[in-house]
Amino acid sequence: MINILLCCASGMSTSLLVQKMKKAALQQGLEANIKVVSTNDIMQHEKDVDIILLGPQVHYLKNMLESDNSCVPIADIGIREYGMLNGAAVLKQALELSGKSI
Repeated sequence: MINILLCCASGMSTSLLVQKMKKAALQQGLEANIKVVSTNDIMQHEKDVDIILLGPQVHYLKNMLESDNSCVPIADIGIREYGMLNGAAVLKQALELSGKSI
């Protein structure tokens, strides 16, 4: 089981990507808990996830989140993968960066 948190400006624009990621996980037979939150809510969920992925519009948060001594890996979602809603690629990124196996 992998717990993935995606963060975007309002928490809504990434919802389609989350749906695509869940579909990709299901097709690969993976158990994945994937949710999206706004920037205001990210700290409330930090301890419950294996990785935090930031949408391109909130890239500026990465250094701040990392400097808060987070033990959770934090990464940017690629602009291309985000724009193309490539759920499989973003899921693969989350698995690799979190150390979870496919």
